[in-house]
Amino acid sequence: MATQEEAQRLVSLLESELIRRRPEIDRNEDYYRGKSRLRFASDEFAKFHGDRYKDFSDNWVQIVADSPVERLTVTGFKESGAEIADQDLWKVWQVNGLDADSQLGFLGAVTSGRSFVLVWGDPDDPDMPVVTFEDAAQCIVIYEPGSRRRRRAALKRWQDGSQDYATLYLPDEVWKFARPQARQDKSPQMIDVDEELSRWAPRELEAEPNPQPNPMGIVPMVELPNRPMLTSEPIPDVSGVVAMQDAINLQWALLFNASDAASFPQRVITGAERPMIPKLNAAGEVVGKQPVDLEKFAVDKILWITGKDAKIAQWQAANLTAYTAVIEVAVGHLAAQTRTPQHYLIGKMANLAEGALLAAETGLVKRVDEKKLWFGHGLREVAQLILLAQGKTERARAMRAGSVLWADSESRSHAQMADALLKLRDIGFPFEWLALRYGLTPTEVADVVAMREAQAAMDPVADLTRLMAQRQPDGPPEDPSVEEEPAADEVPA
Repeated sequence: MATQEEAQRLVSLLESELIRRRPEIDRNEDYYRGKSRLRFASDEFAKFHGDRYKDFSDNWVQIVADSPVERLTVTGFKESGAEIADQDLWKVWQVNGLDADSQLGFLGAVTSGRSFVLVWGDPDDPDMPVVTFEDAAQCIVIYEPGSRRRRRAALKRWQDGSQDYATLYLPDEVWKFARPQARQDKSPQMIDVDEELSRWAPRELEAEPNPQPNPMGIVPMVELPNRPMLTSEPIPDVSGVVAMQDAINLQWALLFNASDAASFPQRVITGAERPMIPKLNAAGEVVGKQPVDLEKFAVDKILWITGKDAKIAQWQAANLTAYTAVIEVAVGHLAAQTRTPQHYLIGKMANLAEGALLAAETGLVKRVDEKKLWFGHGLREVAQLILLAQGKTERARAMRAGSVLWADSESRSHAQMADALLKLRDIGFPFEWLALRYGLTPTEVADVVAMREAQAAMDPVADLTRLMAQRQPDGPPEDPSVEEEPAADEVPA
């Protein structure tokens, strides 16, 4: 049991680490939304054109992040030793809307390096715990020294209205704190006030104590790391894309600028004075000369040139394909580094066979399988927490060695999938396994099996024919009118 001072100090320490992580999280989210400033430009170019192209972003970060997430679909959970998927766990998953929210959690892990899942019991419905995916900007988990799995504590911090809120999760209890948001002005007179406001105070609620006991006996928040390392922070998929995204945006800015200023041949007149026209007063008398409005020549497409030494020279139009070639090379590098299929990025497809497309997506499939491995480990712990919140200790222990069921990572046509499943059936794979491989959820598989049984009961002749075919020995049927010839040693003398 922690004292209030110890809990407040732990909240402050975890909050400091959360604040340290925040800049990279915010930057990656901005790039995913296409919000990026012009970088890598010279000081002169940035001075004159930085604001001009500030709202433009050729957003490749979003494609790189979305490509694996769209193939991460959880279809069920299965306990260790069980033959079928757990229907109760799937019901909790569906009731909490996690078939949709899990996509948000996976996307958050891909862009921010990690996301979190929080499990807590519902006092109004003990059989239906509340499960939510949480953002990396609001949550943090710390582990036992030397372990990447045994959780010591977790913090969720968020803002609502004019208040900051924090909930500290420990293995045996849960603390809730609040404080007013600090004012933005930093005048000397407000420094002492800001320091006082920055102190967390217990958040008292009428319906529950503070702290309240944790009946699960384990920290109820699980981290889903993306590309974890042994001794350092998980790596977001988009971290390496940001610099290349900035380089591509700069090339586009240079191309737009060249297109605006030098995309057409430029002509220059030498050896001639600027055309002048008489300047008249109100009475129509010539009182002087004034230069011709050159914009009028651009509109009328007519130019009057005088002078015996006048000449017209021409500059060739800028080669804009030089910029697009650099952009294509940059996109190719980006595809190779992130294992994103090039047809996702370039959008060029010409008479490619299905096998060629599958081969082109091999890197992405392996990338998705890696995420299933790491996210699946965390989701298995989430399933364990759900069972603990329901008071099913034995089943929670079995779920520790259980598995998470996923939809197929590969993208295939229905014809190709059906052909593969038929071949697997011919070598003995059972129907339920084939149905899961096809992409049905365990609940849908159970429904299909029940439908098959009902259909067989309605057609007993077809069922009898199938049984007779199974009992029929191999080879052609015997003709009873043909007598079997005796063996050589059985022929009578």
